[in-house]
Amino acid sequence: MTKIIGLTGGIGSGKTTVARYIAEQGIPVYIADEEAKKVMNTPEVRSLVTETFGDSVLENGVINRQKLALLVFNAPEKLHQLNSIIHPKVKQDFENWVQKHQNHPFVIKEAAILFESGSYQFCDKIITVTAPENVRLQRVMQRDGITEDQVLARMQNQWKEEDKIALSDYVIQNVNIEDTKSQVDNILKSLKNNQ
Repeated sequence: MTKIIGLTGGIGSGKTTVARYIAEQGIPVYIADEEAKKVMNTPEVRSLVTETFGDSVLENGVINRQKLALLVFNAPEKLHQLNSIIHPKVKQDFENWVQKHQNHPFVIKEAAILFESGSYQFCDKIITVTAPENVRLQRVMQRDGITEDQVLARMQNQWKEEDKIALSDYVIQNVNIEDTKSQVDNILKSLKNNQ
């Protein structure tokens, strides 16, 4: 039975960088956010989203994620509505993906909201990537071209780092990339040895 290893971390922690490095080691990695983007623009989901949030979230017949984000990020009830549309579809997509990778001893599920969505409960082990808040702020401001206040607002919608760490089997301090790779190598070795 293929084990599911959850990989998460707060916004700007570098979890996607870690996920890509793990994929380079030949381990299947499911990037939930990327898959959610694909799922979001299936006709069925697009219809549910526009029914709930209106046609203003569309641009050229496709959901504009920035417009949608502006609607939901500061409105917990709207964020909950969006998640209740997207999460079940992504969960089904992930289950289908795991079936295709049954020949691997373990796979990685990278998800920003692994804890918030409750999907951590279906993982055999959990890796949390963390970094100091000031580092995370700088990374996201540079990456997304947004203000510090906008990053802080997004952080408010995520679990606190210490809460994630308390439920994790492994924690990666991601400040220096070479050091991070070394930590990942040690975790992968541990996972391979504990099958």
